[in-house]
Amino acid sequence: MIDLKTINAVLGEFEDRGISRATMVEAIESAMATAYKREYGKRGQVVRSHLDLNTGTIAFEQVKTVVDDTTVRFPAPDEKVEEHEHHHSFHGEEEHLADGELPRFDSEKHILLTDARLMKRGVAVAEEIIFPLEPQDEFGRIAAQTAKQVVIQKVREAEKLSMMEEFSEKKGQIVSGIVQRMERGAIFVDLGRTTGIIPYEEQIPGERYRMGERIRAYLYAVDEGFRGVYLRLSRAHPKFVVKLFEMEAPELAAGSIEVKALAREPGSRTKIALASLDPHVDPVGSLVGQRGVRVSTVMSEIGGERIDIIEWNDDAKEFIKEALSPATPIDVVLDEGGHRATVTVSEDEQSLAIGRGGQNVRLAAKLTGWNIDIISAGGTVPTPEGVGTPTASVGEEDPAIEAEVMPTESAEVITEEAEQVTILPAEEELTPLPASDETAADKEEDRDKAKDE
Repeated sequence: MIDLKTINAVLGEFEDRGISRATMVEAIESAMATAYKREYGKRGQVVRSHLDLNTGTIAFEQVKTVVDDTTVRFPAPDEKVEEHEHHHSFHGEEEHLADGELPRFDSEKHILLTDARLMKRGVAVAEEIIFPLEPQDEFGRIAAQTAKQVVIQKVREAEKLSMMEEFSEKKGQIVSGIVQRMERGAIFVDLGRTTGIIPYEEQIPGERYRMGERIRAYLYAVDEGFRGVYLRLSRAHPKFVVKLFEMEAPELAAGSIEVKALAREPGSRTKIALASLDPHVDPVGSLVGQRGVRVSTVMSEIGGERIDIIEWNDDAKEFIKEALSPATPIDVVLDEGGHRATVTVSEDEQSLAIGRGGQNVRLAAKLTGWNIDIISAGGTVPTPEGVGTPTASVGEEDPAIEAEVMPTESAEVITEEAEQVTILPAEEELTPLPASDETAADKEEDRDKAKDE
């Protein structure tokens, strides 16, 4: 008999950890059946137990499967059959069978169809016959230890299943936790019941984290490992920005606004294109908020990363113009065959359209899906063959100046300056410099001293 007060306390504790009462009762019954078989059973027996939560008693039973000559094979007269041993003999009882070979008949777990019909009318092959076993309350140390290990294993499996169900529902959402430790560039975040990992490549460049600091991240993967559930978190994921805006803008969370495209370089800049499904809702204004409070909140969460919010346009030319903001293009020419857009901007806005290191035009190309070439209104030179690069302006005053090629995909814009060397004429180099007035005065003073001596 089991103490009901202790059982109820244990069941209540595990319910708080997300493990149901039925799962824990099943674990206890499995453990008790294992202990009974270890202490009192025979090899080949199938033992089950049932816990009565009203009385605290445990009933044990042996299960036999109904078989006939089509489902099992009977040992030949000269075949050696091991006798059933008592105590600790049930380990390794699984029989290794060749392909198409029937299992050997075992009286401890099988019962013939003819014998089974004497006990139960209408029984069929593969059904089970239950035989009650003598109840036992005392178990040895080894049996108790085995039961303990069974319960621990069942609890771990139940916890893993519970966490998989819980965090599978949170996949694609923002989760909050506390920085636990940093190891080999990865950040381990305590999420309560388990630990999440932010790999180095999923962190925002330039951000620094301290142990004990609260952090928010995007849950993008839930993996089941051998030791538990592994949660993959990210702060560099593009959807992290979208989910942050959903928390600040009810219009986006409710579906009145739709995110059509997003391009992001974590820690530096993000471009997001929006479309309104409600004609009465301004998509850009909804995300910016009154006096920019909404977009400022999101920017502060991602370390001051700049965010460009533009309105989606089905017209590719207009959409490319909007994507290059803050620059204002003059004209856009589309090459449908090469899926390339040539954008003309004024000379004073050429560097603004390209951006530092080509970032603005690179993000615009990712956002729109078009290869973008930037040229200035001052003049153009054809792009070299095989190179998908925009050309910079050519000065109108001096047509002999060569055009400077500005790659869209480059991470940096490199300019070479001619080395400045000062060359003196040969005469000036050979002409000795006159002595200063101070040097001449010193010589006269030396001569006077010599006369006095």
